[in-house]
Amino acid sequence: MSEKTRKTAVLFDVDDTLYDQTVPFKEAYSEYFGAGAAVPADVIYPVTRKYSDRVYSRAMAGEITMEEMYIYRVQKAFGEFDISITDKEALDFQKIYAGRQRHIHMSPLMERILSFCSEKAELGIITNGPSAHQWNKVKSLRAERWVPHENIFVSADVGAEKPERKIFDCAKRGMGLEDTEVWFVGDAYPLDVVGALNAGWNAVWMNRRRREKPEDAGKTGPGRVACVETEEELDGFIRELLE
Repeated sequence: MSEKTRKTAVLFDVDDTLYDQTVPFKEAYSEYFGAGAAVPADVIYPVTRKYSDRVYSRAMAGEITMEEMYIYRVQKAFGEFDISITDKEALDFQKIYAGRQRHIHMSPLMERILSFCSEKAELGIITNGPSAHQWNKVKSLRAERWVPHENIFVSADVGAEKPERKIFDCAKRGMGLEDTEVWFVGDAYPLDVVGALNAGWNAVWMNRRRREKPEDAGKTGPGRVACVETEEELDGFIRELLE
């Protein structure tokens, strides 16, 4: 199949890719801790993500409960600023945060990106997390306006999570992507970029937080990698790719 006639597919991560994950966090943080919190939301957010990443796989494997993960990441994050948070406070904050996540939305530009992609390529979603929780996010984002339901793959449903090749191969089979140029857009380099490359795909690193590339990111395949830091840059890249 020639390059001109070869099909293209673009698949997306959800959290911090299709929407800015700091928005519901900041809303919940302000509601629970108050506008004058000792540690600003912008400062504490990346620290909570650091600790969440450390135990996420254990929670998904059932080694610890989700509640234990929520408590761990909040207590450890505040601990870096010498602030003590009780188990109840951590879980009460998580309850508000989860509620805010049920009302997430894409930016108008991200909606335009998906609309453009839907006319030019096969669209899909691969996301890590508990089934109901991630499907609620997909519903809140109204992603199925552009992405067919059957093209949405949640790790808990598949029985594998990024960066495992199994979940990427599941999407490839489910969407019939043989002889297709596949791009995966995601924010987490070790999960999204490395996972996609190891599956033989190309990747777009949606680096909203301007993180440094991990030194030990894992094996990578021969695919291409693009890095964008804003939705405007993603829009430009996608249009150049699919035009």
